[in-house]
Amino acid sequence: MDETATSNPVTHQLTSEHRRLLDEVLDKWSLQVLDTLCEQPQRFNELRRAIPVITQKSLTATLRRLERNGMIERIIISTRPVAVEYRIAALGRTLQDLIDALWQWTASTLPEVQAARDRFDEEN
Repeated sequence: MDETATSNPVTHQLTSEHRRLLDEVLDKWSLQVLDTLCEQPQRFNELRRAIPVITQKSLTATLRRLERNGMIERIIISTRPVAVEYRIAALGRTLQDLIDALWQWTASTLPEVQAARDRFDEEN
């Protein structure tokens, strides 16, 4: 039997559905919202304070997209006035290790990436 036939990993085709999910979960704001909600549930304005550079419109759109994809839960709290709290859902919790790994990877490789950018910019 050919040794390469058994040792090759299974190849996966990245479909448009896969790309759309990755785009919706790994975009700039979603990562920060998920990372924040992995720490503890938050109300809308608490999230705005935790991520001060995000606009209200972008935060609203991000929360709706993450809720639609099952990553977070929107909980209505029966108080006067009624309050809404956002929590990481079980499905979203499965991303926590991946998000932590991405943050760690960016922190450890940023100097090398910046050096590559500088070399590229000097040559071009």
